[in-house]
Amino acid sequence: MISLKKYLDTEPTASETQDEPEGQARQEENAPEEKALLPVAMAAYRSALIEMGHCSLDASPTLGPKLKQGLCKVEQILSSGVTPEVVEAAQSGVRQQLQSWGRRTATHHLQQAGEVKELLLVMARTAESVGQRDQRCAQQINEVTTRLKRIANLEDLTEIRASIEKSASELKTSIDRMTAEGKAVLDQLRLEVSSYQTKLEAAEEVASRDSLTGLRSRLCIEGHIELRIKTGLPFCVAIVDIDGFKQVNDDHGHLAGDELLRQFAGKLKSACRSTDLIGRWGGDEFIIVLYCGIGDARAQSDRFREWVCGSYTVQGSSGSGKLRVDASVGLAEHLPNETMKELLARADAAMYRNKAASRGDETKPKR
Repeated sequence: MISLKKYLDTEPTASETQDEPEGQARQEENAPEEKALLPVAMAAYRSALIEMGHCSLDASPTLGPKLKQGLCKVEQILSSGVTPEVVEAAQSGVRQQLQSWGRRTATHHLQQAGEVKELLLVMARTAESVGQRDQRCAQQINEVTTRLKRIANLEDLTEIRASIEKSASELKTSIDRMTAEGKAVLDQLRLEVSSYQTKLEAAEEVASRDSLTGLRSRLCIEGHIELRIKTGLPFCVAIVDIDGFKQVNDDHGHLAGDELLRQFAGKLKSACRSTDLIGRWGGDEFIIVLYCGIGDARAQSDRFREWVCGSYTVQGSSGSGKLRVDASVGLAEHLPNETMKELLARADAAMYRNKAASRGDETKPKR
């Protein structure tokens, strides 16, 4: 961004053109080529901003969405025109957003590390408390045992009986106290562990979800597929791709594209069965794991494709607009001894075949 701004700011002065005619000639000769590279460089930078936003979601599902939204706004500003002022403002905005995100992410990870540390300290304190309790009880039991040994040397039956009753009472008191203290310590430990377990489960749920659409994440889907392969039970995967999605981003901006993805994901979820597992595969691609054979899977894929294709309304940079959205679906049934990578490759190839077959139709989203 700095070099682009310098390029935009740089204009040869009158003295420079007089004193350096050869340099001026070379500059004029190279100017068209340099100016032709400027739009390419800006397009690459805008694309990099969008990818940075996607990466922030992978790095921190909790804090990434805010950074992605901010970077998309900067990208939209750059798409409307390039001047030194716009470039400088974009550069400053990106720097501030990255710095803020870095600080918030560092604080978030420190808090998580602190929670884990606190749980370890709770367990350590509990173990220490149990050890101290056992030590006290052992000392009390040892005293009773010593007294019982002394009783063996007594000759008066009355005294022997009194000593035994006292020792038995003290022994019972020690055992009751040890039981009560142990129960209190364990109850407290269960309470502490339950609290941290709830936090961990919440964190795992966030990590298993795509932050934009709320569907399952790619990592989560891959884990379920691997487990299904190990069971040996039949299942299919369907990869769903929105046709012409890039045009939506180009015409309406990335924020409108995000809104379309959310709406599309909602319709896809509504069209699928409760037993199907739906996730976002990446970009404008979604994946569905269908726990059935290929016959039922074909019928289901036809159903949800018909359901999600149609008219959508999104709020773009130039206002609200209607889009006609179509999608291509690739379906594959898992074969014996087939790896997850091979299965997904077949589904992806089937999706691209269907996309190529429908190229004769008008598949790009429109205004």
